[in-house]
Amino acid sequence: MSQRKLRVAILVENMHQEMEVWYPIYRFQEANAVVTVIGPDVGKYTSKLGYPVASELAAADAKASHFDVIVIPGGFAPDLMRLCKPMVSLVREMHEQGRIVAAICHGSWLLASADIIRGKRVTGAPSIVDDLRNAGGLYEDCEVVRDGNLISSRKPADIPAFSAAILQAVAERTGSDT
Repeated sequence: MSQRKLRVAILVENMHQEMEVWYPIYRFQEANAVVTVIGPDVGKYTSKLGYPVASELAAADAKASHFDVIVIPGGFAPDLMRLCKPMVSLVREMHEQGRIVAAICHGSWLLASADIIRGKRVTGAPSIVDDLRNAGGLYEDCEVVRDGNLISSRKPADIPAFSAAILQAVAERTGSDT
């Protein structure tokens, strides 16, 4: 990763939390990363407040090996993302390949559906704590939790710490200061 730009995938679906999509997009672009927005299909997806974001790649066409980091925003979108088998598979494959998998708020629902939190420290929105525990996650009520390549946060107010933790994980892997 040190010889090329960081490649970040950000998942979207309708009813996403706009700050949890746009803040990471801008933060990683600021860090000179190549950001790709991925939806179930190519097209526009509307946030909980009606703000659109366009996906440029369909989940079925995305390859885990093409990305270093995947970000799963919250809102109610992850409940819909869990119904998209290619999205669930992409998250699972990213984790299996040791790539950085990051989820915030309800995004941790997708981690549970991908079956990658069993025995792992994780956090997420307070309303999904039972789901995370039932999927075998070791829930912690912290602004950001990192367990290996898995990074999770609870809510929009945690976005700065969430983004910093992702960039720290990248820096540790690449030996660079992103």
